[in-house]
Amino acid sequence: MLESFLSFLLSLTTVGQCNAGPSSSQTSSITNLTSLTNARGAGIPVTHIYTVSENVMALRIETGELVRGKQVPYEAEPKDIVKKDNWVKRSGKIIGQLIPSAPDRIWQVDQIIGPKLNLKCVDHLGHYKIITSNGTKITPTNIYRKSNIRGMARTGTWHFDWPMVHTIFLEMPEPLTPGETYKFNFAGNALQDHEFIYQPDQTRSEAVQVSHLGFDPDDPAKVAFLSTWMGAGGGLTYPEGKPFWLINADTGENVYEGKTTLSQSVNTKDLRERNHNDTDVFIMDFSQFSTPGQYRVYVDGVGTSYDFEIGENTWRDAFYVSARGMYHQRSGIALEQPYTDYQRPRSFHPDDGVKVYRSTIPLMETNMGFHFENTVNAFDALVETRTDELLPNAWGGWMDAGDWDRRIGHLEVTRSFLELVDLYPDYFKSVNLNLPESGNNLPDILDEALWGLDVFRRLQTEEGSIPGGIESAGHPLGYEGSWQESQMIMAYGPGIWSSYIYANVAARAAYVLNQYDKTLAQTYQDSAIRAMNWANAELAKDPDDRDSWIYNERNLAAAELYRLTGDNQWHQLFLDTTVFKDADTPIATWKQHDHRHAAFVYARTQQPTVNQTIQQNAIKAMVRDAHADIKNIEFSGYKWNINPQLRIGWGLIGAPKTQSLFRAHALTGKREFLRAGILATQYSAGANPNNMVHTTGIGYRNPNMILVKDARVSGQAPPPGITVYGPVDMQVPDGYADRWAWAIDLFAEQVNPNPYEWPTSEAYFDAYNFIPVVEFTVQQSIGPTAYAWGYIAASDKN
Repeated sequence: MLESFLSFLLSLTTVGQCNAGPSSSQTSSITNLTSLTNARGAGIPVTHIYTVSENVMALRIETGELVRGKQVPYEAEPKDIVKKDNWVKRSGKIIGQLIPSAPDRIWQVDQIIGPKLNLKCVDHLGHYKIITSNGTKITPTNIYRKSNIRGMARTGTWHFDWPMVHTIFLEMPEPLTPGETYKFNFAGNALQDHEFIYQPDQTRSEAVQVSHLGFDPDDPAKVAFLSTWMGAGGGLTYPEGKPFWLINADTGENVYEGKTTLSQSVNTKDLRERNHNDTDVFIMDFSQFSTPGQYRVYVDGVGTSYDFEIGENTWRDAFYVSARGMYHQRSGIALEQPYTDYQRPRSFHPDDGVKVYRSTIPLMETNMGFHFENTVNAFDALVETRTDELLPNAWGGWMDAGDWDRRIGHLEVTRSFLELVDLYPDYFKSVNLNLPESGNNLPDILDEALWGLDVFRRLQTEEGSIPGGIESAGHPLGYEGSWQESQMIMAYGPGIWSSYIYANVAARAAYVLNQYDKTLAQTYQDSAIRAMNWANAELAKDPDDRDSWIYNERNLAAAELYRLTGDNQWHQLFLDTTVFKDADTPIATWKQHDHRHAAFVYARTQQPTVNQTIQQNAIKAMVRDAHADIKNIEFSGYKWNINPQLRIGWGLIGAPKTQSLFRAHALTGKREFLRAGILATQYSAGANPNNMVHTTGIGYRNPNMILVKDARVSGQAPPPGITVYGPVDMQVPDGYADRWAWAIDLFAEQVNPNPYEWPTSEAYFDAYNFIPVVEFTVQQSIGPTAYAWGYIAASDKN
């Protein structure tokens, strides 16, 4: 009896503590305190109530609004204390960090405004009172909660706060009744009371996932997915063959009916014994439906997807945003109106007094070359080998995420953009990207491609060699923008690898430019040949002790120069070094060769002396490679194109992997390759458990706190068109998550379940310091996304 009475008193105490939790950081203004008081009185609002099955309801609760810190003029007060690393303390609180390169300015710390959710209260099953319209009281049988960060605020020297999204799953004892009203009364005003009408054909559910980009009427693949992972509640089971409909978003009419099929079982394991979803994933195929309009997918008893469009411009609109992501990463130019709403001063330009010194260490001999063993730290090596020679033309190119580098690897983007123009010149001539160069005689995508290439042409030495890029003496300082760089800036020394890369890309540029500007084409042709001749001469001095990546780029350069000029010396070099003498040779073998690019170039070469046998072998190898991609896509739950033997991390699922598929489609015209390529774009385009596009500026949700340093210091949201690395496998031992444990530790206590328990497909943590997820490189992230969306847009026969 006494125990029961004590339990009763304890329950009263718990209910009494169910008000909203204390406010997040820096809510000190009168306005904020007033809104906080009102929120406490009314409870925290539930952002969205929906169902994930006939008897499981879900409550989405978003707390905390991010106020981004930014650089502002610093007005010192007498009692200000400047601490270590220029942090300024005022009235007992850190207010920001002074900028040494701009001492009259300070970067203000971030703020999170609003109350926090009382987790102890919302996790208590007895605090949910649900009453139907006829007075029937319902007590849920189980409760599960997922909590994730949806941004990050640095509120002090090493203090952080987090806007949050919480999803509470309530399992009901019986299926809900369609049309019935359910009143939620929450104990202690922790949450605002709500009424919910169970109308699943009119209520969006996070369980139903579809691309936010939409589809073209002629797309051979139009799909959506059904899945739910409930955290500690595990994966939700659905029966196979569940009916689904397409609903016209304007009229509410059902216009197509189908049935779900199992895309991947929770019991399916990859070659590393991993299932990346921790739940069954079902696919809904409506590829046969082609009527333009606005639609949503409705799954019987579950709910609907976000609205999406079937229309002629869906892929074109998406490509526009993605391609302009490259413009937003330009160095050496101010980003400003009328070309963008995102504002950034000109960076790294000699007219602003920026000095770039020549160093002698080649990129390939440093750890920033990535492909080479026994390398040295790039920052140290650049400083140690720095000369006094200034390079006044070392400006331009594209920067990466958290660094100001412009490395030769960025030319992967130039190469892919040139490929799109080469494949579909008429289409891309019509696409206006609103660039400073728009209106000249070149397609805008070609202008953007040349922006990344021109910096290396300006860096070319008199002998013809090409440095590997431009780099600062260290990673950017946290409080500086690119236009404020205070560290020494250097160019790498000339390298064989970088010279071959430049030669093959410049030769491709010359080939494409011949249609538009023969004078400029000749300039690039001459430059490419000079780089090729220098690299060949250097390679001849020591041909045996070289990495396979060098030989890959030489073979490609020979193919490009032969296609461009028809010169037999380049053709013979290609024939001597190609792997396609053997009809069964794989197109790529790790640490031996990768001739994917060369295969496509030679396959499309129309010179009269082309070797027909090797050309056909190259085409067959490309088709085999594309069929291997199709198997990868068929295996995966959300149809990403990843080899099942790979660890998922560092950009593998952030951007779509489609180039081999679309090249096979371009060569054969077979729609199976186009279909597979479209399927491979779905996950990163929003058809995922987070219902989030991995590219900023597009879709209903997209990344918020990504590693764009200039946006960070200027207090802006990241610019549109930036595709991030995306989720990583949090559960594999010694994986990317383990290696970045220090960053995960910053937000681990906020996330439920523990971050290391989240399935890969859902493991997106929007924290500025969690580099494997929120970083990007232009060639790994933005370039492949723009290529994929651009190819699909251009290949539409209509």
